[in-house]
Amino acid sequence: MTGSKTSLPTLIPREVLFGNPEKAQPRLSPDGRRLAYLAPVDGVLNVWVGPAGSPVGSEDYRPVTQDRLRGIRIYFWAEDNEHIVYLQDVGGNEDWRIHATDPETRGTRDLTPFEEVQAQLLAKNKRFPDTLLVGLNKEDPQVHDVYRLSISSGDLELVAKNPGNVASWVADRDFRVRGAVAATPEGGFDLLFRETEEAGWRTLVSWEPEDALTSGPVGFSGAGERMYLLDSRDANAARLVTLDLESGALEVLAGDERYDVSDVLVHPNTHEVQAVAVEKARAEWTVLDESIRADFEAIERLSRGDFAVTSRDRADEHWLVAFTADDRGAYYYSYDRAKREGTHLFDARPELSEYTLARMEPISFTARDGLTIEGYLTLPLGDPAGRENLPMVLNVHGGPWARDGWGYNPEAQWLANRGYACLQVNYRGSTGYGKRFLNAGNKQWGAAMHDDLVDAVNWAVGEGIADPERVAIYGGSYGGYAALVGATFTPDLFRCAVDVVGPSNLITLINSIPPYWSTFLATFHERVGNPETEEEFLESRSPLFFVDRIKVPMLIAQGANDPRVKQAESEQVVAAMKEKGIDYEYLLFEDEGHGFARPENRLKFHAAAERFLARHLGGRAED
Repeated sequence: MTGSKTSLPTLIPREVLFGNPEKAQPRLSPDGRRLAYLAPVDGVLNVWVGPAGSPVGSEDYRPVTQDRLRGIRIYFWAEDNEHIVYLQDVGGNEDWRIHATDPETRGTRDLTPFEEVQAQLLAKNKRFPDTLLVGLNKEDPQVHDVYRLSISSGDLELVAKNPGNVASWVADRDFRVRGAVAATPEGGFDLLFRETEEAGWRTLVSWEPEDALTSGPVGFSGAGERMYLLDSRDANAARLVTLDLESGALEVLAGDERYDVSDVLVHPNTHEVQAVAVEKARAEWTVLDESIRADFEAIERLSRGDFAVTSRDRADEHWLVAFTADDRGAYYYSYDRAKREGTHLFDARPELSEYTLARMEPISFTARDGLTIEGYLTLPLGDPAGRENLPMVLNVHGGPWARDGWGYNPEAQWLANRGYACLQVNYRGSTGYGKRFLNAGNKQWGAAMHDDLVDAVNWAVGEGIADPERVAIYGGSYGGYAALVGATFTPDLFRCAVDVVGPSNLITLINSIPPYWSTFLATFHERVGNPETEEEFLESRSPLFFVDRIKVPMLIAQGANDPRVKQAESEQVVAAMKEKGIDYEYLLFEDEGHGFARPENRLKFHAAAERFLARHLGGRAED
């Protein structure tokens, strides 16, 4: 690497990047009197609660939950103002249970105490403060029925029985389940509607497979006579539209020709949409409700980061706003609508301010078939002369039906701080770029989707950014699969590969998906392949069958309880590499699932990855 090491910034400790945040995810109680947030207790994230007017972190705040293992990551205030509700699984198995905690007594109850059952939160409603609508697959592990759940008593009442094909449900403002999304055998979805919970269902809209992942319901309007939808029919990208439930008339409210609508702000009281975001290189908001235009303008002036409104009191006088910026961890503001002023609440990782963070730059290039590919490049700081011909890590996002976005990314900062260029690519099949781009990834796992990654490396080399002899491929889930593909299908391009919970055999991946993904199985068949009819094709796209091509060292990490990519996906490729004498390291985390929730496991993995990359690419490593 050119340039002196003395010109590089101070190493950021892994604990600062990958340990627990100091505080995160603030939430206002519906009455606006109390504020909750996540913070560690003995190293485990729990919910803290205090008066909304007191300084966050003061002695007026105290922990109210008592998780001792995985830490709480999903929580909210119940509409009764008296309970914190959170979801928790065991060891990453994704069999979520719903728990309710009384902040006054710290008493916690498991409201869905069923073994091998996954609970889904569907809705809460201010008019029914003691009730939640939840989905449970306790009668049939393949599908979720809808129940009304009493927070105070734990009583369950069945309100919608799943006929076997419903993937999701939609409730109106009166807490009636009147909408449903049903999977079709071809890989599409039908939007179903009923006038009352006693009436039969009828089909409102049919989304063919080409529109299935760029369309879906947002919710009922306040009066219930319309539905808000994301809809890409008769367009390339998902637009926000309204559907008149009686006439069937559609009205387009917002959209972009190339980029999908990515976020929708719905008024919690009126249930009307107030603003929509389209994520291009960065998120761009369009205000639809003039009553909040001045608020959005005031919020935009608070920071250069991208933002989202994450919590509002029932009076709609106070908002909590979450920001992300490439050179700063997540940070939060309390916004007073009457004064149109924002007050900084806290940074999630204030220790980051002691270090110099790199900037994330949007990039684009043309793939070999002419498709425009976008992504992000994060370069090491230091002497500009030392920012050419760098060792580079191609960090591939999971999904694959997801995307990388601009903002604070701990892995991008970690890699840049250690002296690597970090390249993140939204390859074809990624979401956010319209259905043509998304559908260009159909049946292209290990083929054109991988070609985009190869073209990205060649672009970075051609631009003088990357040293072609020192490029690693690194990723989790689909990104882990991409790392395995890189090591087997293009073995001369990469110097080493890091695979986290990546599938090695597409046949066993699809045949072992969780039972409650049954309504998504046709999508896998449409977009990846069908093991019953395309076994040979899927073998040709599965790295397991090409292990003998591997020339470079590999680091593989797996969660033993992963319900999506089973432990066998890593074990079988490790066994094949061991048999053939290929250099590898394997980390198995017995208490994790699809990714690493516990900070001690994140730190152990990133320490191993840091040593691995430094050994093979020549970057820096923390002692």
